[in-house]
Amino acid sequence: MGEECPVIIEARNVSFTYEGEDESRALPAVNGVSLAVREGEYVCLLGRNGSGKSTLAKLFNLIFTPDSGEILINGKSVSEDMTDDELFEIRRTVGMVFQNPDNQLVATVVEEDVAFGPENLGIPSAEIRSRVDEALSLVGMSEYAKTAPHMLSGGQKQRIAIAGVLAMMPRCIIFDEATAMLDPGGRHDVMEILHRLNKERGITVLNITHHMDEAISADRIYVMNEGRVMLSGTPKEVFRDIEALRTAALEAPAGTELLYELNRLGGDFSLPCLDFAECAEIIANKYKEKN
Repeated sequence: MGEECPVIIEARNVSFTYEGEDESRALPAVNGVSLAVREGEYVCLLGRNGSGKSTLAKLFNLIFTPDSGEILINGKSVSEDMTDDELFEIRRTVGMVFQNPDNQLVATVVEEDVAFGPENLGIPSAEIRSRVDEALSLVGMSEYAKTAPHMLSGGQKQRIAIAGVLAMMPRCIIFDEATAMLDPGGRHDVMEILHRLNKERGITVLNITHHMDEAISADRIYVMNEGRVMLSGTPKEVFRDIEALRTAALEAPAGTELLYELNRLGGDFSLPCLDFAECAEIIANKYKEKN
């Protein structure tokens, strides 16, 4: 995505500390963070547990408001004194999928759950029906429209949660550790949907995760540690800095970690290598050169 694309989400020197903590000793959960997400981008926000990344997501969706600094959605500064209509419009622009889908499912039948958001927007019934059908189709869950959510697997529940957000037609979706509770198959399915929404539908995606492989295809990455953004750039720029990632208790993709360790043993490989098959080919070619 080019710099000419409009910024849809922006943080300017944002800080936030949870209420009830001893102010003399409490460290801000988010501390002086500045970043921007542009229209149509796939951006990953990486960090270990407690790094502040999920708190930042809640600031973007106005679940929290910052103690200092500024959050802008579509160039409009958000604050506690916004009208209900203004808050409503922002939350319609930026949808959010949480880690635990059970916290997001509200109805006893799948199609009713997906319809919940559009109904609250005051959308006419005929259009709600159309939106529900399309959203379920997009996440591959049409055949479960009449099913009770509690009968579904974790991955299927997360797909329903995504469909519920899609039915509200947001321009941007924040995925807050949306794959953290899923098995590998469920995680693969959700990531496939995420990429399809971004590439085919043009929906802006901010994926908050600690899974490095989910960030390999990102347009841009931000790495958080102790409430601050400590590293940002393209995947190649970020994953090249192994030592900085380790400071944040993170690892680069497996191929890059392997080449890094080989370099420590006397190898001469360029970093990073984001694709493991490519990594194997690089090692094989180096071996052929020396033999």
